Amino acid sequence: MEAFLGGMALLLDPKILLVVFAGTLIGIVVGALPGISGSTTTALLLPFTITMGPVPAIAFLGAIYCAANFGGSITAILVNSPGDPSASATAFDGYPMARRGEAGRALGMSAVASAIGGIFSVLVLIIAAPLLARVAYSFGPPEYFALAVFGLSMVAMTGGDSMLKNLIAGAFGVLLATVGQDLTTGVERYTFGIHSFTDGIEFIPVLIGLFALTELLEQASQLRNRAWVAKLGAVRLPSWDDIRKCSKAIWLSSVLGTFIGILPALGATTAAMIAYVETRRWSKNKAEFGKGAIEGVAGPEAANNAAVGGAMVPTLALGIPGSTTTAIILAGLIVQGVRPGPHLFTEQPLLLYAVFSSMLLANLLYLVLGLGFAKVFARISLIPPQFLWPAVFVLSVIGAYAPNQAMAEVWVAIAFGFIGFFMRRYGFSPAPLVIGLVLGRLVEETLKQSLLIFDLSWGGFLGRPIAMTLFGLTALFLLAPLLVLKLRGRPS
Repeated sequence: MEAFLGGMALLLDPKILLVVFAGTLIGIVVGALPGISGSTTTALLLPFTITMGPVPAIAFLGAIYCAANFGGSITAILVNSPGDPSASATAFDGYPMARRGEAGRALGMSAVASAIGGIFSVLVLIIAAPLLARVAYSFGPPEYFALAVFGLSMVAMTGGDSMLKNLIAGAFGVLLATVGQDLTTGVERYTFGIHSFTDGIEFIPVLIGLFALTELLEQASQLRNRAWVAKLGAVRLPSWDDIRKCSKAIWLSSVLGTFIGILPALGATTAAMIAYVETRRWSKNKAEFGKGAIEGVAGPEAANNAAVGGAMVPTLALGIPGSTTTAIILAGLIVQGVRPGPHLFTEQPLLLYAVFSSMLLANLLYLVLGLGFAKVFARISLIPPQFLWPAVFVLSVIGAYAPNQAMAEVWVAIAFGFIGFFMRRYGFSPAPLVIGLVLGRLVEETLKQSLLIFDLSWGGFLGRPIAMTLFGLTALFLLAPLLVLKLRGRPS
């Protein structure tokens, strides 16, 4: 408790307050720019932290990390272009809300859910980091494979109304995940001689194409057929009834996001996708999802921000990065002469709790900034399409090109813009495709690793209790609808 109070006391230092505020503001801005993720920004700004000292340096990088996930939801909701990959699930329902004049309501709920998820994960980090790190350490490839299969189990029920179309889109996403060099054999698959595909199809260009450019084509096709009408309800914030309606989704996703964040290498994007699936699974309003369900905004936003605190658990307790951004923060700690690991909790508790306190402050700051500026951001949705979408196209091209400076990825984004356009025309949802792409690669890699561990014997899974529990839950959820139908059809 003394160390925690000491860490909180450090926040009274004006320098620490300034760097946390600056990091939060930068995180929101860069998170909202397609292609410029929080990890890219922390990498670019890492050299500037060398002279800061350990506490302000890690507080600055941690604030960027916390705020960037929330910032990504701004453009996901307003123009269907996730600023950060972790916000891609938010666009499934956030953008339909903006289109029907509820941009402020969606943005406000994003801020509230993000802050609750982030604060929850930091509190978990403060209370149970050493214990949770040991739990995460028990996860190997078989457990990751079972977790990914569990996430894929709801593809048929996610997105559009047609189960068959959802399965086709999900299978296409899994197929896309196989493009690139097989890490086990070294064989290149489906690259067609394009060097940029060797490492697989990058996630960001696919997202930009499926969301932003698809919407651009849709808007262009309807430009002559409709009159633009300003919707003054766009600037209305969520009510207390909205928050109560989403409370179950927020808490479920906060727990799920924290747990997934703790598992090394999964990250906020996977947490958001699985949380979207689970939010819909447990919601009483399943039919609203994909059409503007406010729970579909709350769930993914709570999860991707909860994953931030969760990812810091293995980073600080074991020295194992929980995500790309925490790997950069880990480098920042080492540059400052701090060696992460279990000894940190006994040797440098003041530093640890200063980091925790700064992350709590960052979550509170972006809650205030998010709600304060939600009405300002929402007015973007009132800009006539003929002026808004050319600017979105330019930003989309920059966002696709920027991460790797490769024109091939711009063409990928444009190609998926057309794919998404035709998918929408024929009743296919992009949600199953994105989930298949995110989890498909994880399923393939962890299955191969598991079979190598088990000497190519599938029976090896039987000796992994956590994996078998996850398989059991997957089977239960897949068979539950059939069992319910059978019970309903049985005569009383």
